[in-house]
Amino acid sequence: MTPDEPIIGVVGPCASGKSTLVADLKYRNINARHIAQEHSYVKDMWKQISNPDLLIYLDVSFEVSMTRTGTIWTRVIFDKQVARLEHAREHADIYIQTDILTPEQVLNQVLEFL
Repeated sequence: MTPDEPIIGVVGPCASGKSTLVADLKYRNINARHIAQEHSYVKDMWKQISNPDLLIYLDVSFEVSMTRTGTIWTRVIFDKQVARLEHAREHADIYIQTDILTPEQVLNQVLEFL
């Protein structure tokens, strides 16, 4: 990766597949960054953190997020994450609902988009 390569930002609720996608993109020498916007009350934190050239929004349902994490989240906590991500979702260049997709399928959709 070189400094002049576009920055790809990845946002979404916990367990949507952000870390996996970023790792897969970096493995392919794509300048990707995991932006933990779901934990910030600053609506455009995604932009302030890395000001990405492209923003990818990975989504996941509450039920699937529970299964993937193995934790006991409350719906209230999940809904707060989704609310914090609203600005990022509105400004995303690509939106992918990951519930029924494998990590490879998510990666392939992103690579096709890029």
